[in-house]
Amino acid sequence: MERTTQVIGQSGAFLDALERASRAAALDRPVLVIGERGTGKELVAERLHRLSPRWDQPLVVMNCAALPETLIEAELFGHEAGAFTGAAKARAGRFEEAHGGTLFLDELGTLSMAAQERLLRAVEYGEVTRIGASRPMQVDVRIVAATNEHLPGKVERNEFRADLLDRLSFEVVTLPPLRARRGDIAVLADFFGRRMAAELGWESWTGFGPAALDAMLEYRWPGNVRELRNVVERAVYRWDLTDPVDAIEFDPFVSPYSPGSPGMSAPPPPAAPRQADRPLPAGDEEEIALREIGPSDFKSRVARFEKELLTRALAENRFNQRATADALGLSYDQLRHALRRHDMVGAVA
Repeated sequence: MERTTQVIGQSGAFLDALERASRAAALDRPVLVIGERGTGKELVAERLHRLSPRWDQPLVVMNCAALPETLIEAELFGHEAGAFTGAAKARAGRFEEAHGGTLFLDELGTLSMAAQERLLRAVEYGEVTRIGASRPMQVDVRIVAATNEHLPGKVERNEFRADLLDRLSFEVVTLPPLRARRGDIAVLADFFGRRMAAELGWESWTGFGPAALDAMLEYRWPGNVRELRNVVERAVYRWDLTDPVDAIEFDPFVSPYSPGSPGMSAPPPPAAPRQADRPLPAGDEEEIALREIGPSDFKSRVARFEKELLTRALAENRFNQRATADALGLSYDQLRHALRRHDMVGAVA
């Protein structure tokens, strides 16, 4: 398992988790890595292997959620020829492939109870039996498992075997989410930004502007480091100026033309005729919009129209805030003030 992403961070919570993993690496015992999606569980698993006495032996990875339940046992333990329909020849399982090394089981909480029972025997006795075979074979494998689920809760709901959890939780390393590592956000963003700039052939790395940095520090990062990497790389490749990167888009699906957005919704019913008003000039779309949408008071209509105008202008200028400001005849600071007034900084920053 080769990695192009390094383990990067300097916050206390993150360094504590790495220290615990490093101390456990030297012991030939199972380790359970807990963390939200995108927190780097596979990187920690690789660290556990590389710092262990098994570092020069195989590190085999299996994502338990990526396979249908009917194939998981065959993947883990292998099968003999003719063991089931489609098994034309014998195949070694992941345990055999990892003999002498480490087997990393990602998304452990998705294993079926039947697979858990067979996994328990393999962990406890070091024996695996291929599907269709009559005799078990001995394997020497260290187990590292990962999940984003609360396994003790699954045990209470009879969805996970308590004895298997006991065997696998000699040490538990819980990775902090990125929102608990605020001091690492700028460090990680700079690392991913520099790498993307080099990939694009930039002569130098311009860094991030204050607006982009503030937006990244205020964001909650539900996708953690993986989401940060995507956001940063997207911002860098879209930036075509020599100034520091200062336009960040957190949600690439934000668009007035997305399904379900106002720009794609069915047209509103015709408004009732206005008896007291003059006829609207043909093509006066802004006045029509103010008349047909939203609450009836003037301030709410104006605010609603201004927010839709900002959303449309940002989409038309690929969420480049400087280009959007020029298109609207505003200064950059005026645009930022308008975005804050409509609580749009966190969405399109």
